[in-house]
Amino acid sequence: MEGRDARPAGVPDPPVAVPGAVPAPSVGALSEALLAALEASTVPMFLTGPRRGGLRLEWMNAAFRGQVADGTHAVVGEPLSVLRDLVQEGPDIDPLRTAFDGGSAVQVVVHDVAADGELRWHQLSFSPVQAAGGSEHWLGVQVDVSDQVGEPSGERATVELSRRRMARLDLMTQVSSLLTDLDHPLVLREIADVLGRAVGCRIAFYMNDKGLVYAESVDVNTPPSSRIRTRHHPRHAAQSAPPEGRAWARDVVQDVLDGEDLGPVQVDLGDPYPPGSASDVLQRDVRSRLAADLTETVGVTVYPVPGRRRVLGLLVVVLEPGREFMPSLTPGTTLRSIARRAGMLIDTARLYAREHRLAETLQRAMLPEQADVTGLDVWTYYAPNSDHAQVGGDWYDVLQLTERDVGVVIGDVVGHDVEAAATMGQMRSVVRSYAFEMTLPGDVLERVDELVSGMRLPRASSLVYARLERLPVEPSQGEPLWELAYSRAGHLPPVLVRAGAARLLDGAAGTLIGYGPSVRATASLRLLPGDVLVFYTDGLIERRDRDLRAGLEALAAEAGAVSAVDAAGVGEQLLSRVGSTPEDDIAVVVVRVPDVRSDVVPTDGGPRSRRWLLPSEPTSIARARHAVVRTCQAWQVEGASQAELVASELVANAVMHGWGHVALRLFDTGRTLRIEVEDANPSPPVPTDGHVNRGGGYGMQIVERLADWGWRPTRTGKIVWAKLHGVSTFTGALRRVPDTGSSGQSS
Repeated sequence: MEGRDARPAGVPDPPVAVPGAVPAPSVGALSEALLAALEASTVPMFLTGPRRGGLRLEWMNAAFRGQVADGTHAVVGEPLSVLRDLVQEGPDIDPLRTAFDGGSAVQVVVHDVAADGELRWHQLSFSPVQAAGGSEHWLGVQVDVSDQVGEPSGERATVELSRRRMARLDLMTQVSSLLTDLDHPLVLREIADVLGRAVGCRIAFYMNDKGLVYAESVDVNTPPSSRIRTRHHPRHAAQSAPPEGRAWARDVVQDVLDGEDLGPVQVDLGDPYPPGSASDVLQRDVRSRLAADLTETVGVTVYPVPGRRRVLGLLVVVLEPGREFMPSLTPGTTLRSIARRAGMLIDTARLYAREHRLAETLQRAMLPEQADVTGLDVWTYYAPNSDHAQVGGDWYDVLQLTERDVGVVIGDVVGHDVEAAATMGQMRSVVRSYAFEMTLPGDVLERVDELVSGMRLPRASSLVYARLERLPVEPSQGEPLWELAYSRAGHLPPVLVRAGAARLLDGAAGTLIGYGPSVRATASLRLLPGDVLVFYTDGLIERRDRDLRAGLEALAAEAGAVSAVDAAGVGEQLLSRVGSTPEDDIAVVVVRVPDVRSDVVPTDGGPRSRRWLLPSEPTSIARARHAVVRTCQAWQVEGASQAELVASELVANAVMHGWGHVALRLFDTGRTLRIEVEDANPSPPVPTDGHVNRGGGYGMQIVERLADWGWRPTRTGKIVWAKLHGVSTFTGALRRVPDTGSSGQSS
């Protein structure tokens, strides 16, 4: 009609005002009233965001907050998956995923145990809600249906639930057993095989360590999850054109790796993904590795393997056409739980490995670089207890104080942690400072007491400090003598071995360092040629099945029976007889006064192995030669010059091309000598034809001519070994050992 507004079809005329009638509420008023009604409803309700946004919780009423969140969990803003952790048995997520992807309503039943222990059943209903602008939300409603579940059907449901739980528990037990051995080279593949047989599909792990790659094992040396990986998109991915008539699919795998989507997500093997993206990399590998024999398009579900701070990798599930998940399990919940457990254990193993490397590096850095000692045969040894991650408070030091004086100190800081190691480093520096400044050991410890009290070190420490002074040679005697002075601060007494008898040097005792300044005594005695001093920490003798006094008696008895005539041999014999099963860190220093007139080698010769730890510096090469020559003389081995040359070249190679301390070991194989040199450089030695225009480069050629040699990797570097040609070991007649003082260090 003319004069009336033209309205589109289907739009009603505005309401006509009726005199006396109540005005109709506005749309805004209706919305406020509806929101107030939903908030006050006794039926628990919540609203999520769209599927693309991860179904994040946007609103929940008071009834829902009171039941599932207890008013203490700030779950608004988090993904819908957070609700699964608030019930004892969550639903299978596959029907939910299908409904969400298709935009259709769905109902699932979950169960929980109330505070009184009663089993309760809840029905969750999800309905799509179209909001303004075409945005899709989901309304969730929770209804307690425990009373509607009849007794027979409830019993059947309970039996089925118990069966599912037992199947899931059995599967979790198998996987947990495999996860206890992450060092196994095929641990992830075995877990995937177990899971695949249980749920009836193909499963594989992909780790995001150096890019997203298929993984059969765990590299525990990879940094833990604090390190964030970059996205997989190539630099020019945006310039790549998608197939004609199609658009690039969203890189859902990268969203999972970045933690933006808690998963699981679907990867369609037919969708085009940006080249080089995480989804593209995974899609290509799944096609070739897991679905190469399948002709139809298969469904691929991706679960995150989360660590503490980032996603470590993916658990990829390939469901073959025509097959379904095993009905005895709730696959979604089970696989997610296993992926989460695997991620936490992998992250823990990597964290422990990193701390272990850090602790070992710290401990190695604090090992003293022993000085050459003139006129004495010195051997040192340190071995941390593996249970303490190679960090301990045991320490030692050997100092060439003057041309005629030598200092020896051994100590133990209370505790086995980084703090104990740090205190040990400070104590070593303090003792070194006063040892060069003062003469009497008692005076040195008094000054250490005073300084430590001012420094407020957190740990107490025991130690023995000894000073050996070389006396002038008397023409009538023809032998150098040494004067020993020592003082003890709560530490075990050193052992003196003389003429086959051992006794404890228990004089000059005092309290631990760290309990305040105190007067310190000094005890002294004269050392004769052939005397042996053994300094040690309690790890050498302390055992759970005996008291400390019995351990001291055992040490004295074994020290008196030692037959070796070199410091290294004495130390090796004591370790094999007393310290073979240590329960704590061990530090040992053996000092022997050589005796030219009476040093002979008994037929047994003691343990036929020696070891020394040397600093990575050129002086260690000469020290290694000296140690090998003296050992060959002690073992009555002909061909000491050949062994000396091979050891010299191997140690020189480690000093020049390696790093860290150098470990030298010598073994009597029964037929020949075997020399081993270890350093922290994992790169293997390579024989060369020498260096042009400069000397050197022929070391390994020399070794090849004199020995069979090889190398093997270790956890901290490598070991290069050599078996000598034409050198036979034997124990013949007694043989005199020349008077040559030597120093060695073992670990």
